[in-house]
Amino acid sequence: MRREVPGLDGLRGLAASYVVLFHCWLYTFPGYPDSSAPGWLDILMFGRLAVVFFLVLSGFSLAIAPARHGWRSDGVARFLRRRAWRILPPYWAALAMSLVVSWFVVPASHYGPPTAASILVYGTVTQDVLTAPTPNGAFWSIGVESELYLLFPLLLFVRRRWGAAALGALVALPVIFYGLSAAGANPVEGDNWLAPHLAPAFVAGVIGAGVVVAPDRIRRLPWGWLAALAAAPVLVLGAVQGTVWTVEHYFWVDLAVAPAMAMLLAAISTGRPVIVARLLTTRPVRSLGNFSYSLYLIHLPIVMAVIRRVAPHFVSPGLPTFWFTLVVALPISVIGAWLFSQVFEMPFKRSRSWKSLIAQVRSHWAGTATREPR
Repeated sequence: MRREVPGLDGLRGLAASYVVLFHCWLYTFPGYPDSSAPGWLDILMFGRLAVVFFLVLSGFSLAIAPARHGWRSDGVARFLRRRAWRILPPYWAALAMSLVVSWFVVPASHYGPPTAASILVYGTVTQDVLTAPTPNGAFWSIGVESELYLLFPLLLFVRRRWGAAALGALVALPVIFYGLSAAGANPVEGDNWLAPHLAPAFVAGVIGAGVVVAPDRIRRLPWGWLAALAAAPVLVLGAVQGTVWTVEHYFWVDLAVAPAMAMLLAAISTGRPVIVARLLTTRPVRSLGNFSYSLYLIHLPIVMAVIRRVAPHFVSPGLPTFWFTLVVALPISVIGAWLFSQVFEMPFKRSRSWKSLIAQVRSHWAGTATREPR
């Protein structure tokens, strides 16, 4: 069986691009969630849902290999070491960049520039548990994912021992109970830790990964249509209640939309809808997905610098600033992320240890030297 599922990298790239557009929108127009932006731009205000999709996709991707091996991993220590090797080097590099931008160009938070506590909290990826002025507003989800990685071996054990239904119930029911017990049965953003809230989204992806080893009768199910049906009530309710209500009820919206996202991934993993699967595997989309993590990590300081330091010298606030940001910050973010990835992400994707990384670098420089004219 193929080790990789075509289309997943493309989905990562599109989701990361949407987050960039969301931040261009967010920092251009004040008043979120009751934004001063034109109504036809409201489609860009759901960056949070793109991050939820990242969590579902992360659970799905990580669970593919264990699903093909009886829901067993290569070992807890090995898994955590490989996750740290893959995630932390580009994250720490982006943290250093974000600190410099926050100190010398534009603060990333209304709480002011980062402090020594920011370095400690964000350097140890504990921002979901401890509070400090953020150097980069996009980093909140990295803390959430890190906690979920720690739980992942336990989630696999439950899935292997008691099945998908037990895993979903074990994770979702306590979160639902917590939500119902909050004031007005609606936990407010900032009043709840994010990892317990979003763990069911990650688990939805883990459960959805079972489709890669499912019998043909399961794989042939119309997962794309099922995803649309599962998402329809959430979309209709959001449309009826309005965007402000939707943002204020993200706790429940996130939970409600996660199964639809997992079904979408199941559809893509079976190659349907065909036109979407083909689009996601085209070279530009696949290439974008290849450095989507870098794009997510570094785009926000660039976007904020353009909006708050560059744009005021050339255009007026509002829609002109938004268009200026798209023209300037979007390509800089994409090109910058690609360059960033070549140094801080791709080497760690291609190598599994410092020994192999050093050997790779030496081989590269040796090859460069032999190609130079004498």
